[in-house]
Amino acid sequence: MIQIGLVGNPNSGKSSLFNALTGLNQKVGNFPGVTVDKKTGKCHLSEGVESTITDLPGTYSLYPKRADEWVTYRVLMGQDNEIQVDMLVLLADASNLKRNLLFVSQIIDLKLPVVVALTMMDLARSKGIEIDIEGLERELGVPVVAVNPRKNKGIAQLKKVMAATARHQYKSPARDFIANNELATGAIEKVKTLVHGLSDYKAVHYLINHEHFRLDDSLQVNIEETEKEFQFNHTKTQAEEILHRYNRIKLIMQQTVAEPDPLHKSLFTEKLDDLLLHRVWGYFILLSVLFLLFQSVFMIAQYPMDAIEWAFGNFSSWLSTTLPGGWFSDLLINGLVAGLSGILVFVPQIMILFGLITILEDTGYMARISFLTDKLMRKVGLNGKSVMPMISAFACAVPAIMSARNIENTKERLLTILITPLMSCSARLPVYTILIALVIPAKKIAGFISLQGLVMMGLYLLGLVMAMLVSWVAKWFINIKERSFFILELPMYRAPRWNNIFTTMVQKAKIFVVDAGKVIMVISLLLWALSSYGPGNRMEAVTSQYAQLKSSQPENVEQLEKEEDAARLANSYAGILGKSIEPVIAPLGYDWKIGIALITSFAAREVFVGTMATLYSVGEDSSEDGLFLREKMKLAKKADGSPVYTLATGLSLMVFYVFAMQCMSTLAIVRRETRSWKWPVVQLIYMTALAYLMSLLVYEIFKDVTITL
Repeated sequence: MIQIGLVGNPNSGKSSLFNALTGLNQKVGNFPGVTVDKKTGKCHLSEGVESTITDLPGTYSLYPKRADEWVTYRVLMGQDNEIQVDMLVLLADASNLKRNLLFVSQIIDLKLPVVVALTMMDLARSKGIEIDIEGLERELGVPVVAVNPRKNKGIAQLKKVMAATARHQYKSPARDFIANNELATGAIEKVKTLVHGLSDYKAVHYLINHEHFRLDDSLQVNIEETEKEFQFNHTKTQAEEILHRYNRIKLIMQQTVAEPDPLHKSLFTEKLDDLLLHRVWGYFILLSVLFLLFQSVFMIAQYPMDAIEWAFGNFSSWLSTTLPGGWFSDLLINGLVAGLSGILVFVPQIMILFGLITILEDTGYMARISFLTDKLMRKVGLNGKSVMPMISAFACAVPAIMSARNIENTKERLLTILITPLMSCSARLPVYTILIALVIPAKKIAGFISLQGLVMMGLYLLGLVMAMLVSWVAKWFINIKERSFFILELPMYRAPRWNNIFTTMVQKAKIFVVDAGKVIMVISLLLWALSSYGPGNRMEAVTSQYAQLKSSQPENVEQLEKEEDAARLANSYAGILGKSIEPVIAPLGYDWKIGIALITSFAAREVFVGTMATLYSVGEDSSEDGLFLREKMKLAKKADGSPVYTLATGLSLMVFYVFAMQCMSTLAIVRRETRSWKWPVVQLIYMTALAYLMSLLVYEIFKDVTITL
């Protein structure tokens, strides 16, 4: 089995090529010792030649700065014990060839078997760039193959060349790309005697970074003494190397690449950037994109959601009339089916949201959002790179917090981690959806703008604005002084890959149904038990009381049965728990059932809906069978006969879920990323306090406001 490393600059098409080569034969994990994604896959190259391909993190050169770049660097230097590559496939962006050739030249001088995959050829041609591939192959001394993994072009030829390289039909260039030995002649020769089998260029890196390599103590001392003996200067050597490489690259470009006049009219991409990155219009366009995003989530998903609700409502009603009475039927209908309906009804919205976000990423606009917001981010202690984790957190805070590793500045990274959970993740979406449907009219403004969609967008923006305020305050309390840089390459605009979008939508729906669904179902069944049973003396007292009432008032049996169901729920274990915290949450307009949902939501926010589905199923009478969950919640009454879900209560509860840290997984990942319990505890305290105070404020403002649905 041939071990192949896939390397290249960021945005060079590496992920697309990895998918094209490996198909569905992929595994995702972490690189040894670090929390950086590791993707591996199997690939059949030719008859008798099988390979394992590892997609290494993107890097611009062999001088790493970030944790993910160090992963790639250690593999290339042979310092990773678990990943030893036999050959490399190196991607180079044809539309930015000069910059990409720097990394290509460094890899060549490591003397590893390498195949260069030239991507973005169509983009290069649209810029008027023509490349002599045979001439480039001759000058570099390694095989060069043009590929377009998005359209599956050139993949067969690339596999053929990879197989030939694996059989050693292609050999590494006999001479270096530049005269590496002249960079530090004496020191390089000395290191090569200490470590056998090094190329001149690899010896340079041993001199520069040996402290980061897994070498025995005596070898570390000998290399350190070599540096002192020959007065080896890291910075000077690196600067000279880069200068020599670009001088040689310039000559190669002159011989093999035909470029248009620099005064040639700007491309469509550049003209589009002038508009989308405009200091005024760019922000209006960004807000418009977000507006359309949330309008679409509501308007498109409405029909499949209604269909799912209708199907489950009728199914529950049919089961109620078909199955015999008893605890098993109650468990099946009010526990299993109610919990399942609370999961599946939100799948359409989740699929649509992730599909639209994937389109923004695929087209290249998501990176523009980072660039556009950098100036604003810096004012609150962050930088443009903080935007990507924050936007990713609209999907899920856990991978978003992990992606903050790409932020080099320690303070900015910590601030990003602290505020990222304030972004409204997909787990909040089911909560927002059902509460908005309960208290916000399904009206159209100007005949086409959904009021419910506007409220949804407002909730997302509320979390974003509060995140900015929290970061601005927190930056004065975190005393870490470190220089900050923001370097971002803007990818070219491209048409979205519809297969990729569909795959992402299906994967996210599967994750929600399987991963979140398991938690929701377990808690739904547990809640059914807690809601159906209670301390024996209490439940017996309720049964005895209503048995006497039914015998004395036979004409009111139907009403008494409804009251008995409510009394049994109030005296169940769940009812006792909810009523114990009711005094704390009553000022927010919440009743004890909402209190139970707030507690169960700490496992996962979306459990709120499953909790409501179970509580309102267990506590209902037979006449309400078949009603949708939101209709049951709309009919809910407090002890004084007033409705539970007023405009004030609904808005207060939405605001609570915007700000509250109700996710154990997020707290766990913050602990892992910060290597301390201090920051998860700080996060839990400040977000809970913020949620309570803001919800109280909202309730007080709106408690006397009524609205017609």
